[in-house]
Amino acid sequence: MVDIWRKWQVNQYGQGESMQFVPTNIPEVIEIRPKVHTDKRGFFMETYQQRVFAAHGIHADFVQDNHSFSQQHILRGLHYQTQHTQGKLVRVLQGEVFDVAVDVRANSASFGQWVGVVLSGECKNQLWVPPGFAHGFYVMSEYAEFVYKCTDFYAPEYECSIRWDDQTLNISWPVASGATPLLSAKDQAGRAFDEIEALQL
Repeated sequence: MVDIWRKWQVNQYGQGESMQFVPTNIPEVIEIRPKVHTDKRGFFMETYQQRVFAAHGIHADFVQDNHSFSQQHILRGLHYQTQHTQGKLVRVLQGEVFDVAVDVRANSASFGQWVGVVLSGECKNQLWVPPGFAHGFYVMSEYAEFVYKCTDFYAPEYECSIRWDDQTLNISWPVASGATPLLSAKDQAGRAFDEIEALQL
């Protein structure tokens, strides 16, 4: 798998480029694929570079970094803040997750739509989830270490959790038929999408 990833990179990156930016079906949500330099010592890559991000339309001022560890079948989300809205740059250090962003911007043409991207420590890809989106992920591997940068501080008094299995959203989580993800008490009590406070951004 690693050799396939390296060969793919040779075809995708030009001279001097440190990462590739790939818009998803909701163009504001962007998958970022870093160029990984490997040799017998290991590897090196850039995970964030302000000028490169700005050149691709991502103007973010990050104020907080978070790091979580989760076992297989754990699902965290879907979370957003009604005030102090957060943009998030998310990636996986170890393991593999299905990462989801849901548009909760009231005036957006894609309001209520979602995108999902598999992030893994092996591929080292990232996802930019801008302010105005709810975010969550499901752990597909035995465990996953998940890290993310935020553009605003955590404000629990303004946090909203949307049900992972909301029928309106109908997210295609990679959960085995008949299985139920492991949720926190907060996420078990999540709201239906039709009941949330949409963001006026």
